Amino acid sequence: MQRRSDRRPVTEWWRTVDRWFLFAFIALIGFGIVLSFAASPDVAERIGLDTFHFVERHAMFIVPAMAVMIGVSFLDDRQMRRVALVVLLGAMAMMVLALFFGLEVKGSRRWVRIAGVSVQPSEFAKPAFVIICAWLFAEHLRRPDIPGNLLAGVLFAAIAALLVAQPDLGQTVLVAGTWGAMFFMAGMSWLWIVVLGGIGVAGLVGAYLMLPHVANRIDEFFTGAGDTFQVDTGREAIVRGGWFGQGPGEGTIKRILPDSHTDFVFAVLAEEYGIVLCMVLVGVFALIVLRGLMRSFREEDHFRRLAVSGLVTLIGLQSMINIMVNLQLLPAKGMTLPFVSYGGSSMIAVAITAGFILALTRRRPETRFGHVRFAAPAPMQAAQ
Repeated sequence: MQRRSDRRPVTEWWRTVDRWFLFAFIALIGFGIVLSFAASPDVAERIGLDTFHFVERHAMFIVPAMAVMIGVSFLDDRQMRRVALVVLLGAMAMMVLALFFGLEVKGSRRWVRIAGVSVQPSEFAKPAFVIICAWLFAEHLRRPDIPGNLLAGVLFAAIAALLVAQPDLGQTVLVAGTWGAMFFMAGMSWLWIVVLGGIGVAGLVGAYLMLPHVANRIDEFFTGAGDTFQVDTGREAIVRGGWFGQGPGEGTIKRILPDSHTDFVFAVLAEEYGIVLCMVLVGVFALIVLRGLMRSFREEDHFRRLAVSGLVTLIGLQSMINIMVNLQLLPAKGMTLPFVSYGGSSMIAVAITAGFILALTRRRPETRFGHVRFAAPAPMQAAQ
């Protein structure tokens, strides 16, 4: 038993952390480990690598991801904003470098190679972007004379421009949806809703008219013409799995699914473990989103309220887009399932996101009559 008088940092962290969030993130990591064994060996053999190449690399990133998540969860609000600012500036600088010196994959320049490791800077920009925008929105709510909303809009435009230049329409839509949700929760007027909605529609139409690969994917989605092998195969794997799946290692359709370890890992889960376990995975994501929104609605500090809601919206939208692509409800796009899909950059970036959520939702100490007690949750002063 831990004593209440034990003030060691780790003990205090365990006493104050939101364990529902912590266990949910660990559960997603567990899903990722199991599915790396199920989905990646066939992909590795198909491209001439060692059978467990992707399994070993996935496992290799789990330890640093856990360390990052736990380490970030110790930060206070001010430290979090400073870390987010450094990460955001660094990620944006690398996104610019990627446009000129990055690795080109399928016509996109999204990756830079650092010390022999491919890094996707946009993954790291997303959680940092949410934290900085939450701070800017909160500052405007605290002092209306501070142009926080305007600065948040300028920052969003800069991030969106870099993503479109790569090009990466999927991430652009994800960031736009998250930013719009935060702006709405910060008190956006209906006029802004109409204006920004119109800009969003115009942007999608422009992407369809000016970016051939976007037009091709949208046409394939609506007409069924063109190369739809991957999405058709993914749907077939889901249908074949039924309610309880074919059993661990018994999937056969996954063997011909090109991106079974990344974008279509959900289809592999459905084929081998069935729709029931898929619903459990969806339930874990739903728990993260709903608990985050419930905590944020009870939070009186503007920064924490907007940051928590923005971060869980980011995770929720990303998982929803990935799953909807697997179910052929959206055009195919390269977007991973948080903590579950293979990908070092994605795993570390989601670990940062999870760490921010754990830090923001920890119970904060209140001092009364010389004694320290913990409240869950308790309002704090306005964001610094």
